[in-house]
Parts: sequence; C-alpha cells; structure tokens
Amino acid sequence: MQEIHGNTTGIRDTQLAELKAIYDCPFEWNEYAPRDLLSELARHSCALNREIAVYVSRDGDVLDVIVGVTDSVPLMDLRLRRNSKRLSCVRCIHTHPGGSAKLSDVDIAALRSMMLDSMCAVGVAEDGHITGVSAAFLTEKVNGVPGVEETEIYPLRRLPQEAWMREIELSDKRVLQGEDPDNTEPPEKAILVGIDSEKSLDELAALAESAGAQVVARFFQKRPKPDTATFVGSGKAQELQLEAQAYEADVVIFDDELTGAQTRNLEDIIGVKVVDRTTLILDIFAQRAQSGEGKLQVQLAQLKYRSGRLIGQGLILSRLGGGIGTRGPGESKLEIDRRRIREQINRLKQELDALQKQRQLRRKSREKNAIPIVSLVGYTNTGKSTILNTITGAGVYAENKLFATLDAVSRRVALPDGGEFLLVDTVGFISKLPHDLVEAFKSTLEEAALSDLLVIVSDGANPDTPQQHQVVEEVLKQIGADTQPRIDVLNKCDLVPSDQEILPIMPGALHISAQTGAGMDRLLAAIAKELRKAEQEMTLLVPFAQHGVINELRQKGRILSEEYEDTGTRVTVMLPQDAAGQVMAKYGNLVIHS
Repeated sequence: MQEIHGNTTGIRDTQLAELKAIYDCPFEWNEYAPRDLLSELARHSCALNREIAVYVSRDGDVLDVIVGVTDSVPLMDLRLRRNSKRLSCVRCIHTHPGGSAKLSDVDIAALRSMMLDSMCAVGVAEDGHITGVSAAFLTEKVNGVPGVEETEIYPLRRLPQEAWMREIELSDKRVLQGEDPDNTEPPEKAILVGIDSEKSLDELAALAESAGAQVVARFFQKRPKPDTATFVGSGKAQELQLEAQAYEADVVIFDDELTGAQTRNLEDIIGVKVVDRTTLILDIFAQRAQSGEGKLQVQLAQLKYRSGRLIGQGLILSRLGGGIGTRGPGESKLEIDRRRIREQINRLKQELDALQKQRQLRRKSREKNAIPIVSLVGYTNTGKSTILNTITGAGVYAENKLFATLDAVSRRVALPDGGEFLLVDTVGFISKLPHDLVEAFKSTLEEAALSDLLVIVSDGANPDTPQQHQVVEEVLKQIGADTQPRIDVLNKCDLVPSDQEILPIMPGALHISAQTGAGMDRLLAAIAKELRKAEQEMTLLVPFAQHGVINELRQKGRILSEEYEDTGTRVTVMLPQDAAGQVMAKYGNLVIHS
C-alpha cells in the first residue's frame, strides 16, 4: 500500500492524502522531473517547512515519498539492481527549504553510497516558489570511488529534461569504468521454469546462457495446460518465490509465452523480473543484430510483442526511445504507451520497406547476371557460419552459442568446373520461434524462399536432430521455402565418438565437418550437380559478323567450348533455364542443338 514515510508528525489527513497522490504522478519517457511534480513538492515543503524526497524508477514510477525535518530527510536504499557496482535504477528528487538549490555534502555522499541514478535538489523559498533546480550524476571511478558531476542550477522553466535522462544512461556506463580492477558486471542469476519437457528446458538453458545469464536452478512441472492466472498455479508460484530468494535470483524465465496478466501476477508473487521464452529470444536477437536492418527488425518484433501485453502501470515497459506526441486530454498512461508503440511500429515498417526495395534491386541485379543463389538454412548452432567460412574464407563470426549469427551474409563461390554461385548464411531456426520475429525477419528470410538451392544443415552429433529438422521444415513451409531443390547435410560429424555411429536420421545426407574440412569437397560437388540440373546446354553457330553474341552468351552462362569454322564460331554454352529461353527467343536461328 502506498504510504508517506518519515516524519509525518502533525501533518493533516488531507495533506497526507495530497502527498499520496504524488505516487500517481505521470512521467513522459524522456522526462527527468515533471514541472507539476516539482511545484507540488515545493508547495508542501513550504507549508510543512520540511524536506520532502521522492524516489523515482528509471521507468518513471514513483517508488516512495518521504518527509524529513527542516534541513534533512532520511534517504532510503531502494535499489532495483542486485549488483552493487551498477547504478540502482532509482533517482532521488528532494527539496531544500530555505532557498538553496545546491546539493549538500550529505546529498553527494548518499548519491555515492546508494549508487543512485541521480540526486536532485529543488530550492524552495519562504513563499513557496522554486529558486532553482540542480542535479548530480556519478562518473568513472577514481581509487575505486565513483566520481561526481554536478550540474549548474537551472530555473524551473529551463530544466534540461532529456539531457539529464541521457546523462543517466551515460552514467550507467561510466561507473563501470575507471580504476576498479573488477569492473565487470556479474551475469544475471536465472531460474528456469517449464511444463513442456526436460529437453525443452535444456534448450532454454542454452538460450539463457547465450543471453549472458547464469542458470542457478530449473523446475519442470508436467501440466496438461497452463494456469490462466500464473501459468504454473498459485502454489508453484509461491514456491518459486521462496526459491528465488534462496538462490538470490535476478530473473525467472518461463519456457513458453506468457500473457501480460500472467507476467504481472508472477512478478507480484515472486518479487523478481519474469520473462518468457519469446522475450528471451528477442533479447538475444537485440544483442546480436549488427546491421542497421537487423536492428530495425528486432525492434519491430519487440514492439509488436509488447504491444499486445500492455496491461497497465504495474507492467514495466522498457523505454525504447523515439516516442512521439504529447499527453492528450483524458489519455491514461496505458493509452499513451500503446499510441507511442503504434507510432514506432509504423515508422520501423516504413524504414524496413525502404530497405526491402533496395534488396529487391540488388536481387534483380543478381538475376540479371544469372548468379544462382544457394542458402544455408537449419536449426540454430548447427554450424552454418562455419561452413560459410570454410568454403569462402569469409571470417564470419561463429561461436558455439545459439543465434551466434543473426544478420544474413552472402559470398560468391567459384565452382571447380567453372561458373559461380552466391552462398547465403541465414539466421538459425528454433522451436517455438516467435511469430512476431518470423514476421519481422520475413524480408531477410526471403533469401531462403527465393534461393535456387537450399543446403539444410543439421547437427550430426545431436540426438535431438530429428525433432530439430522437423522444426526447420515447418519454418521453411511457413515462409514459402519448401519447394526448392535441397541438399541435406549432417555437420559436426567429427564430434561423434569413434565407438558410435552417426545417427541414421536422414538417409542420403552428406556427412561433413566444417571445423576439420572433412567432406567439404563432396558438398561443393553436390551443390554443383544440383545447380547443373537447372541449366541447359546449347550449341550455336555464330557468324563472324555477330561476334558480340558470344560476349552476351559469356555474360549469361558458361562457355564450354569455341570452335572456328568457315562460316562462323561454333559455341557450346551452359545456360540457366531462364537465360536459355531468352537466347532461344532472340537467337533461335543460330541454335544448332540444345
């Protein structure tokens, strides 16, 4: 229950009620301290002749209101982060009756000791008007102690709201720098919860570790269907609350999608952050996206997912920036959040549409040059990027983590018998792949749908490969990429123990090891063979006067032989089917056989 803490002696009930209303003060996403809030604090501070402090979370929620005495106020540690080396995600805004807006030594000491986002002082004159406002932020450590940067004193009408919010973000990074020899942030401690299967929890653990979390406990509860209120039932939720305390967990991760109501109910019971599998995957994608388009796609997927889960102020909504528009008459905070998200979604879609048009132009250029496209597709962490690196020497980042590579990468590859193709490394698939993520990445996944050949890469050393291969087939069907010619590949065969046989999970699949290079020549030969099936051999007798035709044939396909005769040059060329049709239509009178 929201209460006024500190020295409340002698304060009338009506004034206490007015002070309690401060808890409902609305903050814009880029607003450090609303003017109305500061004016209200100054009014009450003048009437009581006491300092008043307000604690505000980084998301704009008022966490506590405390009344002190004339020249001091009890400052409480309301840290929202367990890591004492990071900022607490809380800022303190408090009044100074007597007129001075300069921060005191006590204020600065509290800023350091509690690792506050910021400390703010509001000077209040005897007549209740605000004389000025100043703030302080932590900076790099010196001899293990964070430095402090104080601002000048600003009049109320000129408060640099956005600049101070940006300063908090900078401060969050600076406090990890400096002379502290152990300035790395420890990983978040995570508890995993699932109702599907232990194997699914194993994959969730790998996802959590890819996101940088440390799994400290896992709980599997077989249920026929999720509980509508808490997913696992109230009893299990209470049990998780005790386990989260015992393990000092920072986050509880559920192996399925949660509704907004379930997330809120679970956070209320457990007392720590609760995320679901989809949120976790989106978080990994946000970490790994490197290209501008990849980042836009991840933002779009995050916003779409969150927009359907806004259930009120109890749910913390990350401020993703770019919010446009001001608070309209009668709009609730929830309505503003929804409107802001809709505006951002529309903006991101427009930017992605522009990038898609650029990709279509590049694709037309490739089609004009008759370069076949071969896409590496498969479950995440099956070695697709390593295959690309081994064949092309591309140097693409590859690591034994889920979703180590996110952005599509393409390289030209020369075939041993002449000609070339474009090898494309695509994002890996996974079971329970978020629908919003598939939708956002459709433009990138089109590379697979429009490929001439798919190389489906599976992990030959993983006993779960049959199930993973089925997931890949389902996603390919979902994006309309289930009709192209394909080559099945079992990678990582070097990891199979010598006393075991590679699982006969896909008859006819090529057994390779991209890490050692074993079988890569067979893979290239198989790619060449499949691509040749889409080509047509054609022989033309080109008169010497039309020698330019030979140059055109060379651009469209591969010249196999040239023989000079009395009336012209006999040319045998290998052409893609569409190019062969063009040549037949244009130079059919020169064709000897095809």
